[in-house]
Amino acid sequence: MYKENIEVMISKEEIAHKVKALGEEITNDYSGSGKELVVIGVLKGANVFLGDLIRQIDLPILVDFIAVSSYGLSTETSGVVKILKDLDLDVEGKDVLIIEDIVDTGLTLKYLTENFKSRNIASMKICALLDKPERRKCPIDIDYLGFEIPDKFVVGYGIDYAEKYRNLPYVAVVKS
Repeated sequence: MYKENIEVMISKEEIAHKVKALGEEITNDYSGSGKELVVIGVLKGANVFLGDLIRQIDLPILVDFIAVSSYGLSTETSGVVKILKDLDLDVEGKDVLIIEDIVDTGLTLKYLTENFKSRNIASMKICALLDKPERRKCPIDIDYLGFEIPDKFVVGYGIDYAEKYRNLPYVAVVKS
């Protein structure tokens, strides 16, 4: 079985509780802003988190996705960020909320935040399920955070290893 080399780090119940709390916080922060909120999922890892999170946001929102790559099939970032799929929506003048599965070195989010700022957005915030601050190479402010985790390679809840394990309902550590 493919689950033999993993160990649960964050249960599906803990994730569900945190996602509900994040949705409520986002709803409170953006209520009455008067601007359109565009929720942007960073593919592929954030798709599960985004799907659950937007159902907890009690506001009219627009949803879009951007696909970037800095890992390929490796467990280490190359440091070079490439846009594989750009946004379909025009975000100029809109509030943007970037949804990320995990913040590691920060290089991908640094690239994305600079890219989005160049599009004349009204505001931008970041929501991440997981943060590994020990691995940070550039400063990133996470406005809405699920869990801070140690420097371990994790999978599940949308996060993969060589495109596997995304369908696990929890976050797990891959054993060496």
